[in-house]
Amino acid sequence: MEKSLKITCIPGDGIGPEIVAEAKKVLNRTGEIYEFIPVYTDILMGGASIDACGVPLTQEAIETAKSADAVLMGSIGGDTTKSPWYKLPPNLRPEAGLLAIRKALNLFANLRPALLYSELAGACPLKEEISSRGFDIMIMRELTGGLYFGERRTVEENGVRKAIDTLTYDENEIRRIAVKGFDIARKRKKKVTSVDKANVLDSSRLWRAVVEEVAKDYPDVTLEHMLVDNCAMQLVKDPAQFDVVLTENMFGDILSDEASMITGSIGMLASASLNDTKFGLYEPSHGSAPDIAGMDIANPIATILSAAMMLRFSFDLDGAADAIEEAVKAVLKDGFRTGDIYSQGCEKVGCSRMGDLIAERIR
Repeated sequence: MEKSLKITCIPGDGIGPEIVAEAKKVLNRTGEIYEFIPVYTDILMGGASIDACGVPLTQEAIETAKSADAVLMGSIGGDTTKSPWYKLPPNLRPEAGLLAIRKALNLFANLRPALLYSELAGACPLKEEISSRGFDIMIMRELTGGLYFGERRTVEENGVRKAIDTLTYDENEIRRIAVKGFDIARKRKKKVTSVDKANVLDSSRLWRAVVEEVAKDYPDVTLEHMLVDNCAMQLVKDPAQFDVVLTENMFGDILSDEASMITGSIGMLASASLNDTKFGLYEPSHGSAPDIAGMDIANPIATILSAAMMLRFSFDLDGAADAIEEAVKAVLKDGFRTGDIYSQGCEKVGCSRMGDLIAERIR
């Protein structure tokens, strides 16, 4: 009997609708072979929701997302210098919808893989002696605590403006992300690098202490600690040393973007945000690219790989996830490229054609 997968889709803004369409195409084809049926319900978020409803995310959309088994998202937002969305108060701008849905769905664990495909090694900005060793990193970023969610205010004292942002973590917030990190390390190379600033910050000293407590339950996983400034350097010096990088919200925001760029193209990188069940929100790491929206030239691979992560982490369909990842590798090996990853001697294809090619290679 075929299994139904209840998926809420957020096409979003810019290239979002195009890349989500290609992910659905690949999921549908994979379902035919691996005997599952994706059942999609689309909701609005970001600029599209502002235009239709006046807010970046409605309560009705949140309830629809909560009723699903997983959420697949394209991208949200627009040109911050031109779009009228960015003349609105911060709580009504497109990105406020993303923060709201993360909070509503309790998505505290962000997974950002950074994998260098051998076929794209030439696009890696690092020296060949470094890129030739390859790398496969999983950045585990805590997503609902820290500076981004702490108390903040701007005041004036003695005629001088002063801004205050509060960084707080409690041990339960740290423990749950650490457990996720060690669990995922067990499925990979069994190494966790916990990144903090424990030489300065109390929050980092608590982070390190709690991570060490969690590590005792995973004797088969190697734990090392690394200060965030050193980690930023090591990512460009020797990325092959990393497996799972476990860190707090702001550090993870910065390091995951750095890790994405050493792969050569952010258009190749998936991401997942998980809660303490199997539920997750899956999205590409890149933005909405409004300058190329509707031109059929966007790279859908990151969204397609996000769909593969969804099959793996929310539905335990590892074989189907493997099939999508292998199909992506096969397309790259056969020399097909979208414009952002194009190199001489390859065949340039558009967004829709890339989706077709990957779907055709599902085995």
